[in-house]
Amino acid sequence: MPTTTDVVQKKAFSWQNLAIGAAIQTFEVSTLGQPFEVVKTHMAANRGDNLKTAIQKTYQRGGLAGFWQGLIPWAWIEASTKGGVLLFASSEIEYQARTKLDASPAMAGLVGGMGGGLAQAYTTMGFCTFMKTVEVTRHKAVGAATQSTWAVAADVFRREGIRGLNKGVSAVAVRQMTNWGSRLGISRLTERVMKGDDKHRKLTVGERIASSVIGGALACWNQPIEVIRVEMQSAAKAADRPANLNIWTTAKYIYQNNGFLGFYRGVTPRIGLSVYLTVCMVFGGDQVKAYFAEKFKKE
Repeated sequence: MPTTTDVVQKKAFSWQNLAIGAAIQTFEVSTLGQPFEVVKTHMAANRGDNLKTAIQKTYQRGGLAGFWQGLIPWAWIEASTKGGVLLFASSEIEYQARTKLDASPAMAGLVGGMGGGLAQAYTTMGFCTFMKTVEVTRHKAVGAATQSTWAVAADVFRREGIRGLNKGVSAVAVRQMTNWGSRLGISRLTERVMKGDDKHRKLTVGERIASSVIGGALACWNQPIEVIRVEMQSAAKAADRPANLNIWTTAKYIYQNNGFLGFYRGVTPRIGLSVYLTVCMVFGGDQVKAYFAEKFKKE
């Protein structure tokens, strides 16, 4: 257990923390997050397109607004719920790992991130992630009337029910678990390295941002599961595409058509997304939570 000179303080939790998480995630996705997401999804679904082509085709589909496809309502619904779930679940699991299992900060961050990501996938992200991917990958003729996103969702529900709207959720779970386990674990490890021998030194703003950026960028090692997830949820049509996809059959299909490099299509915009998201949630989340905790402590 931690010694008296290194007591682990439990991060204060209240409904306020859930609101903070929701606000930070909504801010992230409404600014640079969704454009990164749209381009990344396009490249993962259309694995023959490079970054420049993906940006051009996205613009052709809807102008500048095309880079925010799926933002309203799906990304907003997802963001307003999954951010809060992540901060609540990861903070609680990280604290329990430190106090009950005597885990190091890096290991506790890894476990907390994995638990938080898993909680995200199965509580809030299923149909939102699916519908965002459908919006980016479904056919939209330039200048022609297109079916509304609500009508598309209703049509999927009529044909396939709840399971249809949650298609690919198993891949989402693996992605989120490895995403946040890596992001938080690597970020905490980086912070520890930066502190050096002085374990109680507070990191500067620059150091906190740097650790978040490193955590976000290195967390993209799991790009293959993201490409698999996009393919499972894609509305694009292909004659040789298996009818009932799971993680294994999807991986096999991608490898047969695009080889090993196919699993890393879209990794560049994803690195940009991961860095931006991690800075918002790891650095921004910690800063905002600490601010409000101190404010209410004074009151």
